[in-house]
Amino acid sequence: MHCFSTYASMSFVDAVLAAKDALKRQEFSILAEIDMQKVLKEHLSVDLRPYLIVSACSLSLAHRAIRADDASGSMLLCDFTIQEHSDGCVEFSVVDPACTIGAVNHVVLISCHAVSDLRQHQLDKRSRFGTAFAVLTWINTAGAGCSNVGTVTTCGRGG
Repeated sequence: MHCFSTYASMSFVDAVLAAKDALKRQEFSILAEIDMQKVLKEHLSVDLRPYLIVSACSLSLAHRAIRADDASGSMLLCDFTIQEHSDGCVEFSVVDPACTIGAVNHVVLISCHAVSDLRQHQLDKRSRFGTAFAVLTWINTAGAGCSNVGTVTTCGRGG
């Protein structure tokens, strides 16, 4: 799995607010939030550091993608994660939307214009997430104690 990731030295609450603001500025609508710390405690009785999954979607881009292919719904939401690490740093990450188009392997779909439209949709999302990450990186470049603050990395994780 390929993703974008950056770190900040700020409280988890401030990081959540900053992430939501950065997403909204890039015209992403927040459609769901999953507090993994709370969910895992309730269902599995395990402790987890603060970890929030924010499901975001650009509604205008989603509308274009659905018009191109009404089966594209499973690729419309992007799960943006915010997690606090043991050193107090907060990590923001999201799967690279341009990589999810590779999941489309339907022969008929690939041969039509819908894939081209979906690919453009994913590239547009990638660009907007890149801008959101630039904002998150800019707001906290001084981050004492976080060695990765101020950098946006592209992670390639096996998966």
